[in-house]
Amino acid sequence: MGKIEKPIISVSGVRGEVGISLDVRVITEFAMAFGTFVGGRTVVIGRDSRTSSPTLRHAVLAGLFATGCHVIDVGLCPTPTVLLMAKALHAQGSITITASHNPVAWNGIELASASGNLLTQAERDELLRIYEAADFAFAPWNEQGTLEIYEEATAYHLEQVLCSSWLRPELIQKTGLKVVIDCGNGAGSVISPSLLRKLGCRVVELNCVADGNFRRPAEPTPDALDELCEIVSGAGADIGLAHDGDADRLVVVTECGVPLNGEWTLAFVVDFILSKTKGDLVATVSTSRMLDDIAANHGVTLHRTKVGVGWVVEKMHEVGAVIGGEGTGGVIHPNVHYTTDGITSIAAIVQYLAESGGTVTQLAENMPQYQMCQKKLEIPSQEVATHLVDTVLKVYKEECGAGTELSLELTDGVKRVWSDRWVNIRKSGTEPVIRVFSEAPTSEAAERLCDDTLETLTTLMKQMSY
Repeated sequence: MGKIEKPIISVSGVRGEVGISLDVRVITEFAMAFGTFVGGRTVVIGRDSRTSSPTLRHAVLAGLFATGCHVIDVGLCPTPTVLLMAKALHAQGSITITASHNPVAWNGIELASASGNLLTQAERDELLRIYEAADFAFAPWNEQGTLEIYEEATAYHLEQVLCSSWLRPELIQKTGLKVVIDCGNGAGSVISPSLLRKLGCRVVELNCVADGNFRRPAEPTPDALDELCEIVSGAGADIGLAHDGDADRLVVVTECGVPLNGEWTLAFVVDFILSKTKGDLVATVSTSRMLDDIAANHGVTLHRTKVGVGWVVEKMHEVGAVIGGEGTGGVIHPNVHYTTDGITSIAAIVQYLAESGGTVTQLAENMPQYQMCQKKLEIPSQEVATHLVDTVLKVYKEECGAGTELSLELTDGVKRVWSDRWVNIRKSGTEPVIRVFSEAPTSEAAERLCDDTLETLTTLMKQMSY
């Protein structure tokens, strides 16, 4: 066997392709670092349905036991369920074994601090320092870690969702909504069909066996949902819903079998929640401007952050936001917990649809209409990417003279904003590319914005010496 490649170490944890860029040694070492980080106290662990997750579970347990942790294992369940249980059980940290929306051959661990809160920058830095220095606090022979099995995690999560003040299951049951749920044979399989039945829906299950054999890509992009679309339209269902591998995301399919991307999930939930509770909302800089219009319609403020759930959560705490999320289909419901939660999103969208008295297509048609485009430019190195973004900023600043409607936002990269469109340039944190996102009233205009921006970047890069 050849040498194992390096895994991806990010702000939330570790991911890699099993046997290629991820092996149990890395997982055990990170678990030892995490056990040291939490002082050998209580850690909640859970896992998704991937076939490699049991192996990684043993690796995690070894690292946590070695550092004297008391481990509460909540079993196979969605990532938001693990984080919610860490809060409920007052744990000092949590480890979720998952690769979320990555392909089936991938796996990894996601780490959170006390009470299921996402790691702060200072906490991430300290954890990485312990890992890189191998500065592990091993427990002596008579203080090794212990294991507790907790089997009520999904029941507790369901209970918290059903207690939401905006939820009216009797209305949903009265409308007799027929829902097709596609869990991708991921972790959502153990909770989402049950939730829909408790809400009084007629449920058609697709890929709801939590065996880790993904019959479609784990990321529920429109291109991956052909079977769901066919079943929704063929069965005369009112709506189709789909999760990613660990069910922190949710996307929607209309009653006509038309797949909607994750931007629509956030837009629908935000519009619904703001109709019940007035308050600010938070989203990233690259999330659809549908949210600007929805916020204006409800008379509230939209705050934008850098890309990443952690940044959104941090800002939500700061401004006391009632809802937030990303355009991936990940919505943060603070009434349940401060993490992206595809299960709570199911309840919100089904309630929204039932109260509307119409169809998903009609809900979409009543939203402001924009089209998005995403492209990327490969760069020789991260250093070149940084220099190129700095250079293009100087060029764009000169465009923002008096009498122009163009403005610049520098929250994350460089974002040029007009009254009805925008384009954002961001360097990737994981690979040598610059990502370009745009949105405009038509797909042609959005693509033109992307292409013009890429042309400018390419021209400037040719002029650079590196």
